[in-house]
Amino acid sequence: MFGFWKTWKALEARGIMGINRRNADYVLKYNKRSLYPIVDDKIITKERAIQAGIHVPQMYGIISTEKEIDKLDEIIGGRSDFVIKPAQGAGGDGILVIADRFEGRYRTVSGKIISHEEIEHQISSILTGLYSLGGHRDRALIEYRVVPDQIFKSISYEGVPDIRIIVLMGYPVMAMLRLPTRQSGGKANLHQGAIGVGVDLATGLTLRGTWLNNIITKHPDTTNAVDGVQLPNWDGFMKLAAGCYELCGLGYIGVDMVLDQEKGPLILELNARPGLNIQIANDCGLTLRTHAVEARLEELKAAGVTETAEERVKFAQQMFGHIPPVEG
Repeated sequence: MFGFWKTWKALEARGIMGINRRNADYVLKYNKRSLYPIVDDKIITKERAIQAGIHVPQMYGIISTEKEIDKLDEIIGGRSDFVIKPAQGAGGDGILVIADRFEGRYRTVSGKIISHEEIEHQISSILTGLYSLGGHRDRALIEYRVVPDQIFKSISYEGVPDIRIIVLMGYPVMAMLRLPTRQSGGKANLHQGAIGVGVDLATGLTLRGTWLNNIITKHPDTTNAVDGVQLPNWDGFMKLAAGCYELCGLGYIGVDMVLDQEKGPLILELNARPGLNIQIANDCGLTLRTHAVEARLEELKAAGVTETAEERVKFAQQMFGHIPPVEG
C-alpha cells in the first residue's frame, strides 16, 4: 500500500491527472449539467455547429421513430457511401459505415456485404436505445462518410483516424491522434485497441504512441512509424477546438475532429468527460497545463480582458508546445 501511495505521489508531482481530480476539479467545476445535452447528443452538437458556421460532416437525415425507417431510401438517395450512428452513442458502438453498394446490397468499410433489411434492423436497435448513454430511446443520424486524408494511409488500418484536443475554457491544453488498428476493428477507440499518439500543440508534429497501455513507435499493422508525422492544417484544428467553447458553453471538453481528404478539418463530436490516456501518449500530465490556463484566466480577469480563440491558441502553443514552431 505504501509503495502504491509513493508511486501516486510521484505521478502527481509530474502533473498526472487522475479520474477523481478530473471529475471534481474540472468536469463538475466547469461543466454545467444543463449544457450536457449539447454534447451528449450528436445531432444537437451538429445543429449548433452548423448554426455557428463550424465545419462538420454533412447531415443527410434523421430517423426518430420506427415508422420513419421507411424514409431511409429517400434519405440515402443515390449515394453509395454514408454513415449511420446513434445520436447518443458512446465509444463508437452502434456505428455502421457503408463504403459502397454491391448487387443491390451494401458493402461496409470492412468489406462485409449486408442487406437493406440488416441496415433497417440496425436503425431499429439504435432507436430502442441499445447503444445510448443510460439505455434511453435514441435517434439515428445518417451523415457523410469521411474519407481520411492520404497522410494517414501508412499509419492507419481501415477506419477513420481522429484527433482529440482537450480544451479548458477555450484554451487547448493537450492533443492526441487516434489511429484505428486491426485489433480495434477499424475504430479510433483506445479501449478497443486503437493507438493514441501525442501531438505537439505548437507544430502538429506527432510524438510517441501508446497501444494497449504500451509505448510504441510503429503501427502494429502497417509497421510504419507513428511519430514524426506532420499533421496538415494544424492551426485549423487548433482554432476549431478553441472555438468549441463558445459553441457549447462547457468549460472542460474533449473535441474530436477528423481530416477529410477533400473537406479538410471537420468537428466529429464533443465530449464532456474526456478520458485521461492522452497523458500517456504525450508523456505529460494534464494538471500542470490546466493550472497554467487557470493562472492565465486569473490574470486576464484582473485586467478586465478576454482573449479571442486565435489568442487562446497562440497562448497554448507558446506555453505547451514541445517543439518551437518554425518562423516564416
